[in-house]
Amino acid sequence: MAGLFSSLNQSVKALTAHSRALETAGNNLANVNNPNYARQRVIFGDRGTVATPQGAQSLGLEALGVEQMRSSLLDRQVLREISLKASFAAEQQGYQRAQAGLGQAIDRTESAGSATASAARGLGPAIDEFFNGFQSLAASPTDAGERQALLQKAAILVDRFHLADQRLAQVQSDLDAQVQSDVGEVNRLLSAVAELNSQIGRFESGAPNSAIDLRDQRQAKLEELASKIPFEVRDSTGGQIQVVAKDASGLDVLLVDRALLKGTAAFTGTQITAGSPATALALASGSIQGALAARDGAVATLRTNLDSVAQQIVTSVNALYNSSGTTGNFFNAAGVTAATIAIDSSVTVANLKASDGGAAGDNAVALGIARLAQQQFSTSGSGFIDGTFSGFYSTSVSRLGQALSTANARVDDQTNIETLVRNQRDQLSGVSLDEEMADLMKFQRAFQASSRVFTVVDELLDLVVNRLGR
Repeated sequence: MAGLFSSLNQSVKALTAHSRALETAGNNLANVNNPNYARQRVIFGDRGTVATPQGAQSLGLEALGVEQMRSSLLDRQVLREISLKASFAAEQQGYQRAQAGLGQAIDRTESAGSATASAARGLGPAIDEFFNGFQSLAASPTDAGERQALLQKAAILVDRFHLADQRLAQVQSDLDAQVQSDVGEVNRLLSAVAELNSQIGRFESGAPNSAIDLRDQRQAKLEELASKIPFEVRDSTGGQIQVVAKDASGLDVLLVDRALLKGTAAFTGTQITAGSPATALALASGSIQGALAARDGAVATLRTNLDSVAQQIVTSVNALYNSSGTTGNFFNAAGVTAATIAIDSSVTVANLKASDGGAAGDNAVALGIARLAQQQFSTSGSGFIDGTFSGFYSTSVSRLGQALSTANARVDDQTNIETLVRNQRDQLSGVSLDEEMADLMKFQRAFQASSRVFTVVDELLDLVVNRLGR
């Protein structure tokens, strides 16, 4: 009797364990398309052994718990690769916006990243047309039509300078807004991680590693956070973690300490502060770092170079147009930048000069200004640029093209690296339809076998209790 009851109890335990395994396999299959899910496995174990008159006897099979198939090493590596890719992608987007703002397409197929006019709408063609206008005026210094055409070309040049600077300034403003938005996301995600830490701590009190679904949710939040800023994850007590960033000196800045959110992140306009007390973070990756790198890197340099071109044009043209200093300038000479360059208000079609006080038909001024297009300037002397106007502008735009080309290559390379690391993790954590279907069949057959054992033992007990001795 004791043997039959023991066998019956073991069958019940086996049914319970295989039922749990079937449930887990079904849950895995249900989450096959959930990228934030790590597959689960039931941990089977023996309940123990007892001594009986017939000898040592097993207490049977038991489902000890459910194990989440995760590697903390691979999870942390994925976080690092996500952060790097987000940085390169944000920088790439910033340069793409700057290229569009120039009104010119950048040909990256050439090694120097040369700039080519897009339907002659960019600043480069406007510079060439402006000096060509003086060349035409030199050929017909008394022609009112040539004067009118020159003023129109000068107005177009001024407008292109203004428009290019405005658009590049807007790109920088948009990048600031993007950073501000990302900082808001950082605070939301840090708060979510702290809350999940709190829930995991409560669920796993006395039952370590049992809050599996909450751990999946926390990992998903950490991966979102990694796309914004770089950080380290450190294990703490009760299944909870710490989220730690670094300052410029390499010292730890604690962002989340288990269930506690340590201050909030903020954007000062030049850097990101976080922690308590607020500390400037050293950002080596993440979309925030990429946006700031684009804003303060190639985009800012291009705006500075446009200012230099505008200053050189105004200074050089005015020096020839008003060589005596008494007959009026062609451009307004006060505080010249790409945003403020303007034709002097005194210049009209009627008084536009082809010469400075020369006889009718004299073209000395117009010819001298036209030759400026080919003149070599140097910042080592009194110039604002190095090389010719077209050459310096082309080089400036080419540098943006090179930066964009580099960003494109980095995004492609980092995408491949991230995919490789994710695939490595998926080999451990990902759900395989074939494997789960095989497990489903295996546990189904095991459940059926245990059910059959239960039925036989039940029949034997019925025979012994109700029919034996009749």
